[in-house]
Amino acid sequence: MSILVSPRELYDAIYAGDRLTVLACLWGSGANSARNQFHALHIPTAQLCDVSAAMAGLPGSRNGRNPLPDPDKLQEWFVNWGLRKDRPVVVYDEGRGLFSGRAWWILRWAGIEDVRVLDGGLAHWRREQLPTLTGPGNISVETNTTVDPNPDMVATIDEVKEHDGILIDTREPNRFAGRRENLDLKAGHIPGAVNVPERYLHHADRTWKTQEEILEVFHNAGINEDNVKGAIVYSGSGNHSGLALATMDWVGLTGARHYVGGWSQWSADATNPVERGGRVSLGV
Repeated sequence: MSILVSPRELYDAIYAGDRLTVLACLWGSGANSARNQFHALHIPTAQLCDVSAAMAGLPGSRNGRNPLPDPDKLQEWFVNWGLRKDRPVVVYDEGRGLFSGRAWWILRWAGIEDVRVLDGGLAHWRREQLPTLTGPGNISVETNTTVDPNPDMVATIDEVKEHDGILIDTREPNRFAGRRENLDLKAGHIPGAVNVPERYLHHADRTWKTQEEILEVFHNAGINEDNVKGAIVYSGSGNHSGLALATMDWVGLTGARHYVGGWSQWSADATNPVERGGRVSLGV
């Protein structure tokens, strides 16, 4: 299996008894908490990954809405899941891909090499009429994996300020252009950024477009295999950009760093410059 796994491929692997870890990457609160969502419906053999608890640190204006998780806290989740070096990890979410995309990137940053994404998530799985379960999920095995963060995958806000290469903003065009902002303190984007909206990389049902279509979106923005290394990718707080980085990896656009603090961190500082308008990559 490649980084992108279809529902049928995952179903066949599960029922063939392949050794893999399946994580249901969910985000919610109150009655719609991640745990309640998981107990109500999940893919067989899956374990719960509460993305807000496992894949993000404490929010704040200094670090952004969803900063990097504390490695020690993430290690506790590694133990809960029983991650094994010899077993691939397949991540999925409810269907939008944002939380599985974030989980894919965080796990890669933490040193897990073989991480794969279920195309279209639980929604696609259910459209294929594949079986689901309710309840607490699988019991984990003992882990033999330690969180080992890779600093080379991350760009800090200071590095973004000094960056003179390609800067990719993966938010919606209206947010990028400064026409609308419902989440962060200011509207607009980091000066010099080009907009490659994450949604241009996926179909309306949130399954991934073909590799050729995804590459065309990036090529329209002037980004290719030769100049992507060293680029910096960001979104509001690391969710859309995490998913974009997963798709970039799938099509061979590797070597970009992730500014996880994103616009939520940048816009919280009144001294940081803001640009509005600008060029948006054409979708296909």
